[in-house]
Amino acid sequence: MNRSKAALIFGIALLLALGACSKKSENAEETGGTQTATSSAPATPVDAATAGDVSGKITLDGTAPVMKPINMSAEPYCTSQHSTPVVPQDVVVGSGSGLANVVVYVKDGLGDRNFDVPKDSVQLHQKGCMYEPHVVALMAGQNLEVVNDDQTTHNIHPIPKDNREWNKSQPPGAPAITDTFARGEVAIPVKCNVHPWMKSYIAVFKQPYFVVTAADGSFDLKNLPPGTYTIEAWQEKLGTVDQQVTVGPKESKTVNMAFKAAASGD
Repeated sequence: MNRSKAALIFGIALLLALGACSKKSENAEETGGTQTATSSAPATPVDAATAGDVSGKITLDGTAPVMKPINMSAEPYCTSQHSTPVVPQDVVVGSGSGLANVVVYVKDGLGDRNFDVPKDSVQLHQKGCMYEPHVVALMAGQNLEVVNDDQTTHNIHPIPKDNREWNKSQPPGAPAITDTFARGEVAIPVKCNVHPWMKSYIAVFKQPYFVVTAADGSFDLKNLPPGTYTIEAWQEKLGTVDQQVTVGPKESKTVNMAFKAAASGD
């Protein structure tokens, strides 16, 4: 075999191999392992005449941990923004042992429904050298808008497992940073490399049935089509709990779930 013919055969083999790799990547996206938020499938309509809702309360069973105040002395500006000590938001307990900052969502039961991505943005503020709110939730492909309300430089650094990691600096007065996450993930930790005590979480979903609990632990998942669902609650330190519920046409169901308080020393 002459040299030119061998080069031609090698070139054809290389093109076939590259085509196979490309096809494998496309198949992976279709199966969901690396599926992106963009989809040509139309949204599955929800009949408002039959939709129901699931509401309830997430509580802490046991004694809430005692949080040590955050030491912001390394940044005088941050200290000046608070008249009283600031404690971490890891476990926030309100009235009636209600847990705030818990993400409640439909984990299973929606089948192959598709949903439109909201056009409005979800905002995460940097205020008083803390992230507000401590936990945010949004749909894959929905805009996250990060705002610096402080007169000091921050940076926002999400550290996902299934999404693209990014790290962006934001000086005082800078425009809002806007970015998106392509894949569902509960939940993505966020840190500020400038101020190590700053942390937050971002929960990303491919469906709209999610909510972050209020200060008293209450939640409400509205406009659910009739069906049987697994409702899951996620808390950054306590893990997850879930419960199954069946929602009939125009039915309102109550689901209350409790997290066990971590044992002393955990």
